[in-house]
Amino acid sequence: MPEDLQKLVEAFAQNVAAQTDAIWRGDAKTGNKHADRYITAFKNLRALGDPGREALAVLLTHPRMDVRSTAATCLLRYKHAESRAVLEEAAKGKGLSAFGAQEALKRWEQGTWSLDPA
Repeated sequence: MPEDLQKLVEAFAQNVAAQTDAIWRGDAKTGNKHADRYITAFKNLRALGDPGREALAVLLTHPRMDVRSTAATCLLRYKHAESRAVLEEAAKGKGLSAFGAQEALKRWEQGTWSLDPA
């Protein structure tokens, strides 16, 4: 994977994890800062087209569920089967990852999901 793509993917993963950790500490301000950073990383990957999406797809097997499910939420259209499987697994759990996965799947079923339109 080219270094620029790898850095964006790493920034996405690190900031998703940091946001989750901040939320668990009750630090919404820091959590929001990390959310802005991972959203920016996703927008930059998405701007690169399918190579950026493919790079992000490596996170569908990340050790942390929050990172896997956030990447899956972003890739639901592009890597539908793999992303749906990750989200369905996450949705069975408890906490923020489970809630986020449930909401992503619900939005998909409603036809209102729009993170990465075709």
